[in-house]
Amino acid sequence: MAGRTTRGGGRKLEPCMKIKVLFFGLLHDLTGFGEEEIAIREGETLGELWRSYEGRFPRFREAAESLFTAVNQEVTDDSKVLQDGDEVAFMPPVSGGAPVGVYEITRDPIRADDLAQRLKAPEDGAVVVFEGIVRCQSHHRATLYLEYEAYEPLAIRKMEDIGREAKRKFGIDRVGMVHRVGRLQIGETSVAIVVTSPHRKAAFEACHYAIDRLKQTVPIWKKEFFADGAVWAEGEGQRRVLVEAK
Repeated sequence: MAGRTTRGGGRKLEPCMKIKVLFFGLLHDLTGFGEEEIAIREGETLGELWRSYEGRFPRFREAAESLFTAVNQEVTDDSKVLQDGDEVAFMPPVSGGAPVGVYEITRDPIRADDLAQRLKAPEDGAVVVFEGIVRCQSHHRATLYLEYEAYEPLAIRKMEDIGREAKRKFGIDRVGMVHRVGRLQIGETSVAIVVTSPHRKAAFEACHYAIDRLKQTVPIWKKEFFADGAVWAEGEGQRRVLVEAK
């Protein structure tokens, strides 16, 4: 590809390729946008791309240690050489075979009872339903509302992995996992997990396992809004990063 183009501080690229870069969670806030198309030089690695963003957005350095990245919806490392047309996703922590169940990201209200009806079968002796609900306080502060965002193709793929793991470990029948994104008000369901099984013990254990694994590995991020500002909650038990204050 002939010609010259520039990026960031005017670095010359010749020849150049075009890629799409996606930002989630705190990184979305730090850039001020969720995605952009940029030109890179031939042979550029994922690590070099990240360092160019650190130059443009110095606060990116704070996220470098806990960051994980994907190219074309596959998690990879800094040594990955980028190709023309690649889709790169930079993500803070959240986080074989055909999927067994229902795995969805939605912007609509979640109806866990409907999900259970879709999954249960005559051979099931137990159906366990878990709903995660938006509560009115967090860390002793009154919550106004929450916002969730997800890297949706990878999130669904990770949910499917969890369903396969749960079926293999606990001998259950089916798993349903639905997570909502966008703005959620107090009392609304953010996530629902349904497990069907011949026996109740396996269903309870698999449901507990599934929600824990979802919190650890699925690329979904939560932003909590309070009267005096907002924070990103980075993963289960991870740090909370202030991004807005009044």
